Amino acid sequence: MSASVTPPAVDAPTSAWAPLRLAAFRSLWLAVLASNVGTWMQTVGAQWLLVNEANASTLVSLVQTASMLPVLLLALPAGALADTLDRRRLLIGVQCFLATVGVLLTGLTVAGRMPPALLLTLTFALGVGQALTLPAWQAVIPDLVPRSQIVSASALGSISVNLARAVGPAVAGVLVARAGVATVFAVNAVSFAVFALALLRWRPERTGGDDLPERFTAALRAGGRYVRHSPVVRRILLRAALFVVPGSALWALLPLVASRRLHLGAGGYGVLLAALGIGAVAGALVLPRIRLALSTNRLLLLAGLVYAAVLVVLALAPGPVPVALALVPAGMAWMTVLSSVNAAMQLFLPGWVRARGLSVYQMVFAGGQALGALTWGALGELTSLVVALCVAAGAMAVGAASVPLWPLRETRGLDRDPAVWWPEPHLTLPADPRTGPVLVTVSYTVPPERQAEFVAAMRLVGRSRRRTGAMRWGLFRTGERADGYVEVYQVPSWEEHLRQHGGRLTGADRGVEERARALTVGEIVVNHLLPADPRD
Repeated sequence: MSASVTPPAVDAPTSAWAPLRLAAFRSLWLAVLASNVGTWMQTVGAQWLLVNEANASTLVSLVQTASMLPVLLLALPAGALADTLDRRRLLIGVQCFLATVGVLLTGLTVAGRMPPALLLTLTFALGVGQALTLPAWQAVIPDLVPRSQIVSASALGSISVNLARAVGPAVAGVLVARAGVATVFAVNAVSFAVFALALLRWRPERTGGDDLPERFTAALRAGGRYVRHSPVVRRILLRAALFVVPGSALWALLPLVASRRLHLGAGGYGVLLAALGIGAVAGALVLPRIRLALSTNRLLLLAGLVYAAVLVVLALAPGPVPVALALVPAGMAWMTVLSSVNAAMQLFLPGWVRARGLSVYQMVFAGGQALGALTWGALGELTSLVVALCVAAGAMAVGAASVPLWPLRETRGLDRDPAVWWPEPHLTLPADPRTGPVLVTVSYTVPPERQAEFVAAMRLVGRSRRRTGAMRWGLFRTGERADGYVEVYQVPSWEEHLRQHGGRLTGADRGVEERARALTVGEIVVNHLLPADPRD
């Protein structure tokens, strides 16, 4: 497991370009950039192939739904795979699959055998590959750069996505106009092959393997438990959802705004998307300076209000020039919100569950886009583009106004490094790693004057236990003693409990437990209860 990252001080950020001095990161970053460009070209080509079909509002929106829905369905399994398998091999295999689908798309389009249903099916297949790629790629970044450059590497990831958003649609618009949609699909297939070749050239240093490699189903459940019992992660996911769902209206309906309201061709649509991408790249460059003046929550509020205003401009502006100008700040707002919440996830998640936590974030992000796009497309079909965009703008404004009520939690002072400090358990009875469930009891003696404070402190300890492996947790009083307390928690197996001993706890978890233990007196007694019947 790679160590988690301690957040650097915001007033002394590492240069955004520092990771590019490392050859391995630079090579893979450029390959990912090429792949991102190809993906945006693919989206433009697929949407433009459908703009003249019956029910175009719904079909064009379904392109985004088909590409994002697999992330919603497969994000957590993909994160578990990325945390349990060799990430490099997984990424290579997935890129080969994506290149094959891209070749199939190209061939069928050239042959004129690409009905809407088949196009959406193959778009869904590409989405499956992207769902498997995202958590694995983000999880290998700590293997490519020093811990001090994690934030800069994450910012470069945002720049890659948004630079692709600027370049890809513009190139796709030109290629669609001059060479046809099939050419766009072919370029996308090549971009996957480029990423696979870059991964083949990368030779990561081999580290000692985990003595207890996680099984897939156990890893899946552990990731879900961590997110469920982490208020910080849940708040990050909420803020992402409140922005992405209404924000998806822009991406879903922009092709129809270009073709129906503004009467633009493929090239004009590409220019509009390029304006979005340019704004996003510009935002990535100026964001470090803005963060010195504004807190993250104020940035989220401001960006949400700006984005809502742009949606109104898209609905009411009379010509392409004001729309293109408005899309620049929209790109900046989009990048500001998503890079802020993504960085918050990267910095908070401990190394052992990083890919799984990021996969849940991707699930919320992609699911919000997929479901939002379908909703806004259907609303536009039933009413009009103007109504759909104005309703989305209202929803965005309400979401932005909720920032003071549900802000991102402050985590800069938390120690996220692994903390191995529990003593090694010594059992008289033999215990197979898969023996379970295991019941752990911890007995405390607490003076009466400290008991209320102790109970409050133990609530935070309970969250820590649940995040790191406990299925159930409870704190009880000893009926025979006025000062006796017993903590009881159950873990699925002995190996899961050994993981708590061996690196799942962070420095913040240790601090929470030490504060609770400081309120006790005398010896703290720990017992591990194993199943009496080995068949259970």
